[in-house]
Amino acid sequence: MPLVSTSELIITARARNTAVMAFNVITVEHAEAIAAGAEAAGTPAVLQISENAVKFHGGRLAPIAAATASVARASPARLALHLDHVESVDLLHAASAHDFTSVMFDASKLPYGDNVKATAKAAHWAHERGLWLEAELGRVGGKAGDAHTPGVRTDPAEAAAYVAGTGVDALAVAVGSTHAMTERTATLDHALIAALRAAVPVPLVLHGSSGVPDAELRGAVAAGMTKINVGTALNTAFTGAVRAFLEAHPSTVDPRKYLVPAREAMAGTVARFLQNVRTR
Repeated sequence: MPLVSTSELIITARARNTAVMAFNVITVEHAEAIAAGAEAAGTPAVLQISENAVKFHGGRLAPIAAATASVARASPARLALHLDHVESVDLLHAASAHDFTSVMFDASKLPYGDNVKATAKAAHWAHERGLWLEAELGRVGGKAGDAHTPGVRTDPAEAAAYVAGTGVDALAVAVGSTHAMTERTATLDHALIAALRAAVPVPLVLHGSSGVPDAELRGAVAAGMTKINVGTALNTAFTGAVRAFLEAHPSTVDPRKYLVPAREAMAGTVARFLQNVRTR
């Protein structure tokens, strides 16, 4: 099936008061697992490649982007391709040449005024090329150099001003989730999500959703979240399956032997998120 645009999925979901789930791609197996999970759940999804994943691939975007897009096109599921957590302007500018329909431009480490200036420039560039642009306000936490402060939250009035000043199409907000959580123990501020939904005219995005229980995610969608990002949960499934296989078969040298259960574990994780959060 041809790739669909992130904006099409997001706009439709917001109009229905549902959400779209976006899953991080690191390897080709991740992309295949996300497609398989979406097919099993009968639900659209977004495959997203982060700047950190591009760095893992030697700083070369083209190979992993081409492989991910090819996997998505071969799937009967409705899938979109998104470039995530981009801090490099050069990487942002590479997006339009590699099948991406959306980018998350991350200037959240900058002081507020500098964040607004950099993001407004990025949004203008993206919109001239038909790209949908997401940005972040309020440190989500869990990344090197980030705040890691549980109490950090996005202020609704500041969020409204930020969207007006930048022209972004979606806003990732800090409401209690944290990147890189391996246990699903996070509690979200649903009242704040509702306040942000009322204050901000663009869709809201939840980063760090791997550590959020299903009931909390369903509550977040009901309160106004439209895009739900999941990454670490796939890596936990992948690594657990590889570790279990190699412990049981320590003489194995053919990576296909352990990558098959790893891919299947990730596909199951994707399908469970899509089914349990009930984003349709």
